Amino acid sequence: MAHLSLDREVCYRALRTRDARFDGRFYTAVVSTGIYCRPICPARTPKIHNCLFLPSAAAAYQMGFRPCLRCRPEIAPGLAGWRGTASTVSRALGLIAEGGFDEGGVDELAGRLGVGARHLRRLFDRHVGASPVSVAQAHRILFAKKLLGETSLSMTAIAEASGFGSVRRFNAVFQETYGRAPSDLRRRKRAGEAAGPAVVLKLPFSEPYAFCAILEFLAARAIPGVEVVDGEKYRRTFALDGATGALEVGAARGQSHLLATIHASDVKALGPIVARLRRLFDLDADSAAVDEHLARDRALARGVRDRPGIRVPGAWDPFELAVRAVLGQQVSVRAATTFAGRIVAAHGRALSLARGDGDDGMPTMLFPTAAQLADADLTSVGLTRARAATLKSLASACAARPAFLQPAATLEETLEELCALPGIGPWTAQYIAMRALREPDAFPASDLGLLRAMETKAGRPTPAALAERAEAWRPWRAYAALRLWTT
Repeated sequence: MAHLSLDREVCYRALRTRDARFDGRFYTAVVSTGIYCRPICPARTPKIHNCLFLPSAAAAYQMGFRPCLRCRPEIAPGLAGWRGTASTVSRALGLIAEGGFDEGGVDELAGRLGVGARHLRRLFDRHVGASPVSVAQAHRILFAKKLLGETSLSMTAIAEASGFGSVRRFNAVFQETYGRAPSDLRRRKRAGEAAGPAVVLKLPFSEPYAFCAILEFLAARAIPGVEVVDGEKYRRTFALDGATGALEVGAARGQSHLLATIHASDVKALGPIVARLRRLFDLDADSAAVDEHLARDRALARGVRDRPGIRVPGAWDPFELAVRAVLGQQVSVRAATTFAGRIVAAHGRALSLARGDGDDGMPTMLFPTAAQLADADLTSVGLTRARAATLKSLASACAARPAFLQPAATLEETLEELCALPGIGPWTAQYIAMRALREPDAFPASDLGLLRAMETKAGRPTPAALAERAEAWRPWRAYAALRLWTT
């Protein structure tokens, strides 16, 4: 299904039929009630002259509409914020979700994205229908409502986790947004909810979603000691914004969401953790639109039909992924994984888990930081001097400038900056851009696996020929690459 423009008739038909394919693509603000809803809301369909169709929940929030308590906009898939071409907006939304707006304002956010504040406001108005400030405020209150409905966290913990300065401020904003106090909407603790320090949250997505394909990809590349894929579960350790812990992600059978069980030493990290998981599992992609586009190519059509919803696995941490990419240069996936495990064993840090130091299947090591690897002897784990030098150069660059592994204004500029590091060529840069920087159009045309996948009776294409063929797959060449890798 092609990308939806907010045509009133199209939106209203989707609303009347409660078409789940449109969930997350738009929101309906009802002027007669002052409430905004998802297209799948079970409430009686309002008259069309009472409807405003908006591109995001933030747009409705900015206009003063209240979130519906029946369809719960806080659990909608994130399609409204996913733009394969408006990459600046996508990056900005990701930074806001990770708390990047809490410390500074629009000027600082724009500076991190390499654009002017005025231009950023124009982009948000065009693609999101709301200002960055409104997006941050809407995200904060909707995340608080999600925690209120899905966990048994205290009000104080929810206020801290969702970025409010105090419980008093949280109560005031919640009352203003929902017309009632948070305690009035507190749901009873659900049967089966994890006890103790764990928080269990739903991570919604839009269908189709090939979760097993992502697990297969991550399983082959799981870093020993840090990650493990066991059956239908992904587990890993983390250190984030001063918090440490471990998490587990699995499928909820028959449901359009994953389930994340999070053990974090600080509830303030919950928002950034959820944002990183959404990126890791590519939950905000509009796979229906991507599949429709790629199915036009005969080489990909059958794969799209047989296995719809292939996503691009992201990265929990850009530096960790970049190290993994360098280790994968000109060696097998298994060899790169072995080297990554050796680096963790030699230079990582042990994590003491509250649930018994790994007796529940959780890994127990933290991946080393850029500062740690910048000063480490990496030849001791069996790397060549050249490969060790590349990793030290990468680590030094990231330690000196933490924002080094953030995407530049364009894909071309991002690739140019990465390739400026010694030992990093086009393949490594494209792979980093594709997974760590979430560039949907990145494409490592020289990858041997891609060349093999496109081989015909006439022979194997050259990287240049494959790059030319891939022009038809823009702006989602990264998704085409994943399809070819899984062929």
